[in-house]
Amino acid sequence: IPTRIRIPELGISAPLARVGLDQAGGIDVPAQGDRNLAGWYQGGVTPGEKGTAAIAGHVDTAAGPAVFYPLGALPRGSRIEIDRADGSVAAFVVDGVEAFARDDFPTARVFGDATRPELRLLTCGGTYSKKTHYSGNVVVFAHLVP
Repeated sequence: IPTRIRIPELGISAPLARVGLDQAGGIDVPAQGDRNLAGWYQGGVTPGEKGTAAIAGHVDTAAGPAVFYPLGALPRGSRIEIDRADGSVAAFVVDGVEAFARDDFPTARVFGDATRPELRLLTCGGTYSKKTHYSGNVVVFAHLVP
């Protein structure tokens, strides 16, 4: 079970909560009370197992920037480390970061099954309005490294 995410390049070190699906069928995020908390989608694979693991976090809250605020600036080749309950660490390297409009989100590409251990980090992105919230998502694509 993943317990913490660390992204040294961005100075991120955050505990992980377990999350499921929201009412719309998308991956839920942790409550906004803790801005330094990300959520591992427990309906998928554990980071480091074969397949696509997903972790979501807020870009901001009413109180200010949140855990994944700097995610869009993560350079290709950066390292992401996932601490696990058994004391092991699953290390991933970033393949790329992309932004997608909410209405054009490539669900199969982001969450589809993978033949190797892969990781997706997700947060909100695009323009913001109080009525419709964010117009899209930022997604980090990464794969496990030995």
